[in-house]
Amino acid sequence: MGTMLQGFDLGLDDFEGYEGCNEVLNRTRPDVVAAIHRAYLQAGADCIETNTFGANLAALGEYDIAAQVGELAEAGARIARSVADEFSTVDRPKFVLGSVGPGTKLPTLAHIEATTIRDGYQTQIEAMIRGGIDAVQIETCQDLQQAKAAVIAAKRARRALGVDLPIFVSITVETTGSMLLGSETGAALATLAPLGVDVIGLNCATGPAEMAEHLRYLSRHARVGLSAMPNAGLPELTPDGARYPLQPAELASALSEYVVNFGLSLVGGCCGTTPEHIRALALAIGADRRVPVRRTEVTNSVASLYSDVALKQDTSYLAIGERTNANGSKAFREAMLEGRWDDCVQIGRDQSRSGAHVLDLCIDYVGRDGVADMAELAQRFAGAVTLPVMLDSTEPEVIEAGLNHLPGRAIINSVNFEDGDGPGSRFQRVMPLVAEHGAAVVALTIDEQGQARTAEWKVQVAQRLIDTLVNQWGMDEGDILVDCLTFPIATGQEETRRDGIATLEAIRLLKAAHPRVLTTLGVSNISFGLNPAARVVLNSVFLDECVKAGLDSAIVSVAKIMPVDRIPEERYRVALDLVYDRRSGDYDPLSSFLELFEGVTASSLREQREAELVSLPLAERLSRRIIDGNDKGLDADLDEALSDKPALDIINEDLLAGMKTVGELFGSGKMQLPFVLQSAETMKKAVAHLEPHIDSVDAGAGKGTLV
Repeated sequence: MGTMLQGFDLGLDDFEGYEGCNEVLNRTRPDVVAAIHRAYLQAGADCIETNTFGANLAALGEYDIAAQVGELAEAGARIARSVADEFSTVDRPKFVLGSVGPGTKLPTLAHIEATTIRDGYQTQIEAMIRGGIDAVQIETCQDLQQAKAAVIAAKRARRALGVDLPIFVSITVETTGSMLLGSETGAALATLAPLGVDVIGLNCATGPAEMAEHLRYLSRHARVGLSAMPNAGLPELTPDGARYPLQPAELASALSEYVVNFGLSLVGGCCGTTPEHIRALALAIGADRRVPVRRTEVTNSVASLYSDVALKQDTSYLAIGERTNANGSKAFREAMLEGRWDDCVQIGRDQSRSGAHVLDLCIDYVGRDGVADMAELAQRFAGAVTLPVMLDSTEPEVIEAGLNHLPGRAIINSVNFEDGDGPGSRFQRVMPLVAEHGAAVVALTIDEQGQARTAEWKVQVAQRLIDTLVNQWGMDEGDILVDCLTFPIATGQEETRRDGIATLEAIRLLKAAHPRVLTTLGVSNISFGLNPAARVVLNSVFLDECVKAGLDSAIVSVAKIMPVDRIPEERYRVALDLVYDRRSGDYDPLSSFLELFEGVTASSLREQREAELVSLPLAERLSRRIIDGNDKGLDADLDEALSDKPALDIINEDLLAGMKTVGELFGSGKMQLPFVLQSAETMKKAVAHLEPHIDSVDAGAGKGTLV
């Protein structure tokens, strides 16, 4: 539309003085707009887009005519509807897509509130529906938060006017390989598909050639229809403006190939594609070509602005970092209370480096304005933290504030039946937010009787939650994380002794009944009341048992978990006996466990481990440092080793032996990803220390040929 309008001899009066505001032409020159629609329909197009790309709050606000959004949007829709009806037949109807552009302000960059543009989009889309559109085309999306706002607005507009029409959304991927703000295609799909869109695709920025790999990804992972509307090649800047070099036959050939290879449902053209391009494309596609069947591998994921994370990890549990929880982290809480927002963000970033997959963001604190705190931190986390976020709050208003400021797909923690599921219940207040924003949920096994304690009770509540979420709210089972809850088992009270067993059994039963439903757990509850050193051991042993039982994710401080193979045998055995309540005769594992850790601190545990390490032969010690991810004293050990053997031999014989063991432990499930990362970081430091001591070699005696 934009490049076609430039071909007409339009003066400033045609634009009512608003130079460049194409949407004004819907009022002043409907004949010109209609002529463009007519040219594409004559060329064989099945769908035409309304001249409303800039009929939104931000774009019209640049001209101080934001109040005219509804008028100009409806006028644009009526023009397109009228022309489409001229060409429609019973056998071959022509469709009108209501164009929704990104505007000129991006909410993730804090140019504008997402809720403000959402409401503006709703006004635009409602007007276009009144004007007769057949579908909403949200296009040229550069910011996932803006795209989400537009889709939510379209859903609200449909509901407000009582209609059901499709929602199409297409992102713009730059030549850098990501969206403008750095979002990968996987993050866009993970964010937008759960919102309930009918078609997802790419448009603008590039020609078809640069879209291939992104379309390939979508074709393999998207359940919904796919679209591609490339420019007529990458624009070339000339003295006369932008020139688009791709010829009609080339566009038609490329998109025909993509239809076959990627199973596209809708193809067309963006900037620089003339009626001749569409004529060639229509002839190449034909009138009755079936949409090819795609074999898709759909992954239930959450996403940050930048990337997506699968909820089901192949070789690890999903680690949800708990250090950004005001109720679980003193450092985070104090930073939040003092308004040290940068420190709060840094705590989140540190968890990313320690191996967390998702951040648990909880700002609930008595006497604070939770909505304001959540809005502040969610906005800051949006661009500064690469991990997806789990919004953890008991207040629906706080959850909503987080959802309104996060550009990706979040997890909501939590939904439960504490006050039932009737009108006015917290469940009924949270679930509309989950549905509107397409979030995943943590479902706690709590009902009107309280927190489920026995395995049977936990599974019964879980089944009720799953049935309600799937059947009443349309959720996919793979987006539900059931928390079977655990309680402290070291209180000495008889009624708590078997709580760990109940949790483990509930996880097993639930995974057997619902393999696709995910399970999660706040692991550290199991050890509440013990000293820090004892908590690390009990948490680690219990987490290991839960993972064996089928646990998919855990809310943990990754830095306070250790692989069970690093726990001394006696401590491991007694902790295991405590979890399974293996009392017999005069043996009480709780008493034995308390005795083992009497006077023991977390630092003394480290000192003991270091003392054991120092006693090992040097080569074995170096290997063990890699396995443990322990760089304390590493440089001194490497310097000592250099007196006996060359640097390359140290790497190949000692350090790589450690990495081999790490790989074996990881592959067998005995070491989780965060600890693998620690080992890799230690290996990196060791090699860096040895590098100056590695003799240079001739070019011909290098590493061989890389193919």
